[in-house]
Amino acid sequence: MKNLTNSKNQVSRRKFLGLSAAAAALSVFPSDFILAGNNRSQKDNKPNSEFGGVQVGAITYSWRSMPGSAEDILQYCLQTGISSIELMGDVAEKYAGLPQGPAKPAAGVMLSDAEIAAFEKATQEAKEAQRIWRISAPMKKFEALRKMYNNAGVNIHIAKFSPESWTDKEIEYSFKAAKALGAKGVTNEIGEKAAQKLGPIAQKMGMYAIYHQHLQPGEAGWTFDKFLEYSPANMLNFDAGHYFGATGLHPNGIIERLHDRIVSIHMKDKTGPKGNPANTNMPWGKGETPIADILLLLKKNKWPIYADIELEYPVPEGSDAVAEVKKCVEFCRNILG
Repeated sequence: MKNLTNSKNQVSRRKFLGLSAAAAALSVFPSDFILAGNNRSQKDNKPNSEFGGVQVGAITYSWRSMPGSAEDILQYCLQTGISSIELMGDVAEKYAGLPQGPAKPAAGVMLSDAEIAAFEKATQEAKEAQRIWRISAPMKKFEALRKMYNNAGVNIHIAKFSPESWTDKEIEYSFKAAKALGAKGVTNEIGEKAAQKLGPIAQKMGMYAIYHQHLQPGEAGWTFDKFLEYSPANMLNFDAGHYFGATGLHPNGIIERLHDRIVSIHMKDKTGPKGNPANTNMPWGKGETPIADILLLLKKNKWPIYADIELEYPVPEGSDAVAEVKKCVEFCRNILG
Protein backbone atom coordinates (compact mmCIF):
# COMPACT_ATOMS: atom_id res chain seq x y z
CA MET A 1 0.00 0.00 0.00
CA LYS A 2 1.46 3.34 -0.94
CA ASN A 3 2.21 5.98 1.67
CA LEU A 4 -0.34 8.68 1.08
CA THR A 5 1.85 11.41 2.47
CA ASN A 6 4.02 10.97 -0.60
CA SER A 7 1.24 10.30 -3.08
CA LYS A 8 1.05 12.35 -6.25
CA ASN A 9 -2.67 12.48 -5.74
CA GLN A 10 -2.33 14.25 -2.41
CA VAL A 11 -3.85 17.70 -2.31
CA SER A 12 -2.67 20.17 0.31
CA ARG A 13 -5.41 21.46 2.58
CA ARG A 14 -4.98 25.13 1.75
CA LYS A 15 -4.76 24.54 -2.01
CA PHE A 16 -7.78 22.26 -2.08
CA LEU A 17 -9.97 24.53 -0.02
CA GLY A 18 -9.01 27.41 -2.27
CA LEU A 19 -11.12 25.79 -4.96
CA SER A 20 -14.31 26.31 -3.02
CA ALA A 21 -16.35 29.48 -3.20
CA ALA A 22 -16.10 32.12 -0.49
CA ALA A 23 -18.70 31.72 2.24
CA ALA A 24 -21.40 34.27 2.97
CA ALA A 25 -20.25 37.51 4.57
CA LEU A 26 -20.89 38.06 8.24
CA SER A 27 -23.69 40.31 9.45
CA VAL A 28 -23.65 42.57 12.49
CA PHE A 29 -24.59 40.73 15.69
CA PRO A 30 -26.88 42.54 18.13
CA SER A 31 -24.73 44.74 20.35
CA ASP A 32 -26.80 44.02 23.42
CA PHE A 33 -26.39 40.24 23.23
CA ILE A 34 -25.53 39.13 26.76
CA LEU A 35 -23.52 36.05 27.67
CA ALA A 36 -25.31 33.55 29.88
CA GLY A 37 -24.33 34.17 33.46
CA ASN A 38 -22.32 37.29 32.59
CA ASN A 39 -23.34 40.95 32.80
CA ARG A 40 -20.86 42.26 30.25
CA SER A 41 -21.75 42.58 26.58
CA GLN A 42 -20.88 39.87 24.07
CA LYS A 43 -18.46 42.11 22.19
CA ASP A 44 -16.21 42.15 25.28
CA ASN A 45 -16.36 38.39 25.81
CA LYS A 46 -15.64 36.63 22.53
CA PRO A 47 -14.04 33.29 23.32
CA ASN A 48 -10.56 32.35 22.15
CA SER A 49 -9.47 28.73 22.50
CA GLU A 50 -6.42 28.95 20.25
CA PHE A 51 -3.44 28.25 22.48
CA GLY A 52 0.13 28.27 21.27
CA GLY A 53 -1.10 28.30 17.68
CA VAL A 54 -3.26 25.19 18.20
CA GLN A 55 -7.01 25.62 17.72
CA VAL A 56 -8.72 23.74 20.51
CA GLY A 57 -12.42 23.13 19.95
CA ALA A 58 -15.15 20.67 20.81
CA ILE A 59 -17.70 18.44 19.21
CA THR A 60 -21.23 19.33 20.25
CA TYR A 61 -21.79 15.66 21.20
CA SER A 62 -19.89 16.60 24.38
CA TRP A 63 -23.06 18.36 25.63
CA ARG A 64 -25.45 15.53 24.75
CA SER A 65 -26.66 15.33 28.36
CA MET A 66 -27.97 18.91 28.16
CA PRO A 67 -30.56 20.75 26.03
CA GLY A 68 -29.20 20.81 22.50
CA SER A 69 -30.68 23.58 20.36
CA ALA A 70 -28.33 25.70 18.23
CA GLU A 71 -28.76 28.53 20.71
CA ASP A 72 -27.98 26.20 23.63
CA ILE A 73 -24.80 24.94 21.97
CA LEU A 74 -23.62 28.49 21.31
CA GLN A 75 -24.09 29.35 24.97
CA TYR A 76 -22.07 26.29 26.02
CA CYS A 77 -19.25 27.40 23.72
CA LEU A 78 -19.26 30.85 25.29
CA GLN A 79 -19.39 29.49 28.82
CA THR A 80 -16.44 27.16 28.21
CA GLY A 81 -14.39 29.59 26.10
CA ILE A 82 -14.61 27.43 22.96
CA SER A 83 -14.11 29.40 19.75
CA SER A 84 -14.42 26.61 17.14
CA ILE A 85 -16.65 23.54 17.00
CA GLU A 86 -17.62 20.43 15.11
CA LEU A 87 -21.39 20.90 14.92
CA MET A 88 -23.67 17.88 14.89
CA GLY A 89 -25.90 17.90 11.82
CA ASP A 90 -29.16 17.42 13.73
CA VAL A 91 -28.55 20.68 15.59
CA ALA A 92 -28.07 22.62 12.36
CA GLU A 93 -30.94 20.93 10.52
CA LYS A 94 -33.44 21.47 13.31
CA TYR A 95 -32.52 25.17 13.35
CA ALA A 96 -32.97 25.28 9.57
CA GLY A 97 -36.46 23.75 9.72
CA LEU A 98 -36.00 20.04 8.93
CA PRO A 99 -39.32 18.18 9.38
CA GLN A 100 -39.06 16.19 12.59
CA GLY A 101 -39.88 12.50 12.98
CA PRO A 102 -42.17 10.99 15.61
CA ALA A 103 -40.95 11.03 19.21
CA LYS A 104 -39.30 7.77 20.23
CA PRO A 105 -41.23 5.70 22.78
CA ALA A 106 -39.99 6.16 26.32
CA ALA A 107 -37.49 3.57 27.52
CA GLY A 108 -39.18 0.53 29.00
CA VAL A 109 -42.61 1.28 27.49
CA MET A 110 -44.16 -1.74 25.80
CA LEU A 111 -46.00 -1.00 22.56
CA SER A 112 -48.76 -3.04 20.99
CA ASP A 113 -48.33 -4.41 17.47
CA ALA A 114 -50.64 -1.66 16.20
CA GLU A 115 -48.60 1.03 17.99
CA ILE A 116 -45.34 -0.37 16.60
CA ALA A 117 -46.79 -0.39 13.08
CA ALA A 118 -48.03 3.20 13.46
CA PHE A 119 -44.64 4.34 14.75
CA GLU A 120 -42.78 2.66 11.87
CA LYS A 121 -45.17 4.19 9.33
CA ALA A 122 -44.75 7.66 10.82
CA THR A 123 -40.97 7.21 10.82
CA GLN A 124 -40.91 6.27 7.12
CA GLU A 125 -43.18 9.19 6.24
CA ALA A 126 -40.90 11.55 8.16
CA LYS A 127 -37.81 10.21 6.36
CA GLU A 128 -39.45 10.88 2.99
CA ALA A 129 -40.49 14.37 4.09
CA GLN A 130 -36.91 15.00 5.22
CA ARG A 131 -35.54 13.79 1.88
CA ILE A 132 -37.82 16.15 -0.02
CA TRP A 133 -36.94 19.03 2.31
CA ARG A 134 -33.19 18.46 1.98
CA ILE A 135 -33.02 18.44 -1.81
CA SER A 136 -34.86 21.76 -2.01
CA ALA A 137 -33.82 23.50 1.21
CA PRO A 138 -32.54 27.08 0.83
CA MET A 139 -29.25 27.87 2.53
CA LYS A 140 -30.43 31.08 4.23
CA LYS A 141 -31.06 29.46 7.61
CA PHE A 142 -27.65 27.77 7.60
CA GLU A 143 -26.05 31.08 6.69
CA ALA A 144 -27.98 32.74 9.53
CA LEU A 145 -26.74 30.07 11.93
CA ARG A 146 -23.18 30.70 10.82
CA LYS A 147 -23.60 34.45 11.35
CA MET A 148 -25.03 33.94 14.81
CA TYR A 149 -22.04 31.80 15.80
CA ASN A 150 -19.37 33.82 14.02
CA ASN A 151 -20.51 37.12 15.47
CA ALA A 152 -20.39 35.59 18.91
CA GLY A 153 -16.78 34.55 18.21
CA VAL A 154 -17.36 30.88 17.39
CA ASN A 155 -16.47 29.20 14.08
CA ILE A 156 -17.99 25.98 12.78
CA HIS A 157 -15.15 24.01 11.21
CA ILE A 158 -16.92 20.68 10.58
CA ALA A 159 -20.58 19.66 10.18
CA LYS A 160 -21.35 16.07 11.17
CA PHE A 161 -24.27 15.20 8.90
CA SER A 162 -23.24 11.53 8.50
CA PRO A 163 -24.94 11.30 5.07
CA GLU A 164 -23.60 7.93 3.91
CA SER A 165 -27.07 6.37 3.62
CA TRP A 166 -28.62 9.40 1.90
CA THR A 167 -29.30 9.81 -1.81
CA ASP A 168 -26.71 11.62 -3.92
CA LYS A 169 -28.89 14.75 -4.01
CA GLU A 170 -29.13 14.74 -0.23
CA ILE A 171 -25.37 14.24 0.06
CA GLU A 172 -24.81 17.24 -2.20
CA TYR A 173 -27.17 19.19 0.06
CA SER A 174 -25.08 18.22 3.10
CA PHE A 175 -21.95 19.71 1.55
CA LYS A 176 -23.82 22.86 0.48
CA ALA A 177 -25.15 23.25 4.01
CA ALA A 178 -21.69 22.65 5.50
CA LYS A 179 -20.24 25.31 3.21
CA ALA A 180 -23.00 27.74 4.23
CA LEU A 181 -22.07 27.06 7.87
CA GLY A 182 -18.45 27.94 7.11
CA ALA A 183 -17.24 24.36 7.60
CA LYS A 184 -14.39 22.70 5.76
CA GLY A 185 -16.36 19.54 5.17
CA VAL A 186 -18.83 16.90 6.33
CA THR A 187 -18.06 14.16 8.83
CA ASN A 188 -19.17 10.53 8.57
CA GLU A 189 -18.12 7.36 10.35
CA ILE A 190 -15.30 5.66 8.45
CA GLY A 191 -16.13 2.82 6.08
CA GLU A 192 -15.49 1.67 2.55
CA LYS A 193 -18.98 2.50 1.28
CA ALA A 194 -18.77 6.01 2.71
CA ALA A 195 -15.25 6.62 1.36
CA GLN A 196 -16.24 5.51 -2.13
CA LYS A 197 -19.51 7.45 -2.16
CA LEU A 198 -18.76 10.70 -0.35
CA GLY A 199 -15.24 11.44 -1.58
CA PRO A 200 -16.07 12.15 -5.24
CA ILE A 201 -19.06 14.32 -4.28
CA ALA A 202 -16.95 16.25 -1.78
CA GLN A 203 -14.27 16.81 -4.44
CA LYS A 204 -16.87 18.09 -6.91
CA MET A 205 -18.23 20.45 -4.24
CA GLY A 206 -14.78 21.78 -3.30
CA MET A 207 -15.14 20.36 0.23
CA TYR A 208 -13.78 17.54 2.37
CA ALA A 209 -15.37 14.22 3.29
CA ILE A 210 -13.99 13.64 6.78
CA TYR A 211 -14.04 10.21 8.41
CA HIS A 212 -14.15 9.37 12.11
CA GLN A 213 -12.96 6.02 13.42
CA HIS A 214 -13.70 4.16 16.61
CA LEU A 215 -11.81 1.00 17.61
CA GLN A 216 -11.17 -0.35 14.10
CA PRO A 217 -7.39 0.29 14.23
CA GLY A 218 -7.21 -2.52 16.79
CA GLU A 219 -8.32 -5.03 14.15
CA ALA A 220 -5.59 -7.04 12.43
CA GLY A 221 -4.64 -5.56 9.04
CA TRP A 222 -6.89 -2.50 9.36
CA THR A 223 -5.45 0.71 7.87
CA PHE A 224 -6.58 4.28 7.23
CA ASP A 225 -4.84 4.37 3.86
CA LYS A 226 -7.36 2.45 1.79
CA PHE A 227 -10.13 4.89 2.68
CA LEU A 228 -8.00 7.89 1.79
CA GLU A 229 -7.01 6.46 -1.57
CA TYR A 230 -10.54 6.70 -2.97
CA SER A 231 -10.36 10.49 -3.31
CA PRO A 232 -8.01 13.37 -2.52
CA ALA A 233 -11.03 14.96 -0.82
CA ASN A 234 -11.19 12.12 1.70
CA MET A 235 -9.72 13.25 5.01
CA LEU A 236 -9.62 12.08 8.62
CA ASN A 237 -11.28 13.11 11.85
CA PHE A 238 -8.73 11.06 13.76
CA ASP A 239 -9.98 9.93 17.17
CA ALA A 240 -6.76 9.77 19.19
CA GLY A 241 -8.51 8.41 22.28
CA HIS A 242 -10.20 5.53 20.50
CA TYR A 243 -6.97 4.79 18.64
CA PHE A 244 -4.97 4.55 21.85
CA GLY A 245 -7.71 2.62 23.65
CA ALA A 246 -7.84 0.04 20.87
CA THR A 247 -4.14 -0.34 20.08
CA GLY A 248 -2.08 1.03 22.96
CA LEU A 249 0.08 2.72 20.32
CA HIS A 250 1.10 6.35 20.51
CA PRO A 251 -1.28 8.41 18.31
CA ASN A 252 1.57 10.63 17.17
CA GLY A 253 2.75 7.87 14.83
CA ILE A 254 -0.43 8.23 12.76
CA ILE A 255 -0.53 12.01 13.11
CA GLU A 256 3.04 12.43 11.88
CA ARG A 257 2.52 10.12 8.90
CA LEU A 258 -0.89 11.38 7.80
CA HIS A 259 -0.98 14.94 9.10
CA ASP A 260 -1.75 16.33 5.63
CA ARG A 261 -4.88 14.16 5.54
CA ILE A 262 -6.12 14.99 9.05
CA VAL A 263 -8.57 17.86 9.47
CA SER A 264 -9.28 17.32 13.15
CA ILE A 265 -8.45 15.12 16.11
CA HIS A 266 -10.93 14.01 18.74
CA MET A 267 -9.26 14.43 22.10
CA LYS A 268 -10.23 12.26 25.06
CA ASP A 269 -8.41 10.49 27.88
CA LYS A 270 -8.67 6.70 28.03
CA THR A 271 -6.87 3.70 29.36
CA GLY A 272 -5.12 1.46 26.84
CA PRO A 273 -6.04 -2.11 25.91
CA LYS A 274 -3.95 -3.46 28.79
CA GLY A 275 -5.18 -0.93 31.33
CA ASN A 276 -7.27 -1.78 34.38
CA PRO A 277 -10.00 -1.26 33.39
CA ALA A 278 -9.07 -1.57 29.72
CA ASN A 279 -10.09 0.92 27.02
CA THR A 280 -12.13 3.06 29.38
CA ASN A 281 -12.95 6.78 29.20
CA MET A 282 -11.46 8.71 32.11
CA PRO A 283 -11.46 12.31 33.38
CA TRP A 284 -8.63 14.14 31.68
CA GLY A 285 -5.31 13.55 33.41
CA LYS A 286 -6.43 10.27 34.98
CA GLY A 287 -6.18 8.09 31.86
CA GLU A 288 -3.22 6.99 29.78
CA THR A 289 -3.77 8.79 26.46
CA PRO A 290 -0.71 11.02 25.77
CA ILE A 291 -2.80 14.18 25.33
CA ALA A 292 0.13 16.50 26.05
CA ASP A 293 2.34 14.81 23.45
CA ILE A 294 -0.36 15.21 20.81
CA LEU A 295 -0.97 18.87 21.51
CA LEU A 296 2.74 19.70 21.66
CA LEU A 297 3.31 17.89 18.34
CA LEU A 298 0.68 20.10 16.69
CA LYS A 299 2.20 23.19 18.29
CA LYS A 300 5.76 22.28 17.25
CA ASN A 301 4.89 21.62 13.62
CA LYS A 302 2.24 24.35 13.28
CA TRP A 303 -0.05 21.93 11.49
CA PRO A 304 -3.55 23.40 10.90
CA ILE A 305 -5.29 20.50 12.63
CA TYR A 306 -8.19 21.14 15.00
CA ALA A 307 -7.90 19.52 18.44
CA ASP A 308 -11.51 18.88 19.43
CA ILE A 309 -12.57 17.92 22.94
CA GLU A 310 -15.02 15.02 22.98
CA LEU A 311 -16.38 14.59 26.48
CA GLU A 312 -17.10 10.90 26.93
CA TYR A 313 -16.30 10.13 30.54
CA PRO A 314 -19.28 10.12 32.93
CA VAL A 315 -20.14 13.57 34.27
CA PRO A 316 -19.46 13.53 38.04
CA GLU A 317 -22.32 14.07 40.46
CA GLY A 318 -22.76 17.76 41.16
CA SER A 319 -21.21 18.80 37.85
CA ASP A 320 -22.47 19.11 34.29
CA ALA A 321 -21.05 18.78 30.79
CA VAL A 322 -20.31 22.50 30.51
CA ALA A 323 -18.18 22.46 33.65
CA GLU A 324 -16.35 19.31 32.53
CA VAL A 325 -15.62 20.65 29.03
CA LYS A 326 -14.29 23.82 30.65
CA LYS A 327 -11.88 21.66 32.67
CA CYS A 328 -10.69 20.05 29.42
CA VAL A 329 -10.17 23.47 27.85
CA GLU A 330 -8.03 24.53 30.81
CA PHE A 331 -6.10 21.24 30.58
CA CYS A 332 -5.19 22.12 26.98
CA ARG A 333 -4.40 25.73 27.84
CA ASN A 334 -1.99 24.65 30.58
CA ILE A 335 -0.12 22.36 28.17
CA LEU A 336 0.06 24.77 25.24
CA GLY A 337 0.69 27.97 27.15
